[in-house]
Amino acid sequence: MSFTPKTLSFLRSLKRNNNREWFRARRDDYERHVQAPMIAVIETLGTDFRRFAPELETAPKKCLYRIYRDTRFSEDKTPLKTHVAASFRWRRLPRGEGAGLYFEVAPGWVWMGGGFYAPETSHLVRIREHISDTYPEIDRLARASALRRSVGKLDGERLTRVPRGFAKDDPAAKYLKFRSFLAGREFPPEFATSDRFYPTLLTTFKALMPLVRFLNEPLGGSAETPSTHVNARQRTETRGNARERANAANEDHRALH
Repeated sequence: MSFTPKTLSFLRSLKRNNNREWFRARRDDYERHVQAPMIAVIETLGTDFRRFAPELETAPKKCLYRIYRDTRFSEDKTPLKTHVAASFRWRRLPRGEGAGLYFEVAPGWVWMGGGFYAPETSHLVRIREHISDTYPEIDRLARASALRRSVGKLDGERLTRVPRGFAKDDPAAKYLKFRSFLAGREFPPEFATSDRFYPTLLTTFKALMPLVRFLNEPLGGSAETPSTHVNARQRTETRGNARERANAANEDHRALH
């Protein structure tokens, strides 16, 4: 399953003619060559996700990003996106409040991957505590051969030092510095039209699901509650340390926006 050369042709033309009048006159072409194949991919993923990612939302209306941009707070006032994209969020968590999977097809590339971009302060605190309390689980997941074959490595913006509230020699120090947790891979745009596109997308998502689950566990994204992972160090943690962690995470969040 893949897109067609007409998909890329439309997106490239849209990039050159990014205005509502041009798009309205060619809305049927968009629906036929861009939207329809995208929905077909999402629906097929919905079937395949039942085997390895049943926690993710797969309804096309909830996964497919709208073509119109929100320009209210942007200096760029072009009205339309020049790529087509879908995200698959955790059903148990509100939109934007958990890790998930994502892919997009653009005039210049195809990108597929997942993770959690810029968690809000309270979520970042809980994720970091989860990383520390369950270590070396995050290291095992980040070094998994399937993940490394598919996307290379865990990436994302990070601090230069271990955040306040954690020991400098914490075994998980490397991962506590992360402010976003992302992993993905880019391909040439023509990859979307090849027979390898869907199998590669599926393999990539399968490789990332253990990491996505791990990041969502402390947020209430699994049958286990965050308290399941409380250990002796957490039980004796001072309120001062917890406050310090929250303040550090809040600084991280502001720096990303």
